[in-house]
Amino acid sequence: MSGVLLASRDAGILTLTLNRPDKRNALSAELIAALASAVRDAELDAAVRVVLLRGSGRDFCAGADLAELLVSADRAPAENEAEALRLGELFLALRALPKPVVAAVQGNTLAGGCGLATACDLVLAQAGARFGYPEIRRGFVPAMVLTLLRRAVGEKLAFDLVATGRLLSAEEACAAGLASRVLPAETFDAEVASVAGTLAGASATALGLTKKLLYELDGLGMTAGIRLGARVNALARSTPEFRELGEKFLSR
Repeated sequence: MSGVLLASRDAGILTLTLNRPDKRNALSAELIAALASAVRDAELDAAVRVVLLRGSGRDFCAGADLAELLVSADRAPAENEAEALRLGELFLALRALPKPVVAAVQGNTLAGGCGLATACDLVLAQAGARFGYPEIRRGFVPAMVLTLLRRAVGEKLAFDLVATGRLLSAEEACAAGLASRVLPAETFDAEVASVAGTLAGASATALGLTKKLLYELDGLGMTAGIRLGARVNALARSTPEFRELGEKFLSR
């Protein structure tokens, strides 16, 4: 594993820690590549049931590495598009991973870093954390995060956030749909571990089907969504885990 990304596994939980604290864990090309590789490995590793994404130091992630962006200003558009797509493909890989991905967010999570958190299935925010998209203040466009942001908060608030660059508190981010829960700083690590442990102890098959259904519903109408739900329902009834856990519940 690259030094910019630390990995550890315990009790089915793979913890991936962004490890550029001196750069506020900014997303360099090396870090994006390391994350993408780790997600691919997690999909193939049956012992991994949950992926927990964290940041070292005070902040979760400050967004793209500005120094790298400035260097790329003189490159051909096609080259920059391909490089930008690597971050987009990481977002897609997190959504496609048939295992829950939890972001534990402390300090600032900004721009592409906020997009990275939003691409996760659960976002646990430490009280005092801040969320935002300040790209406009640097003359840049939040192009890689806008699809996720618009789906999470709606177009009016999405435009407000990216056009003004204003930051949201953890509580505001939770109310807006960018975070799942706000947890006290003094118990943050313990509560994050508890949530991840609960997910790791649940039916992997049921969680995988639930995640797949949730994101496939995006863009479907009511009728198509109900019919897709019926197909997943039928599939879930046929899994060994459902039979085993259902019979165990009835025998209590």
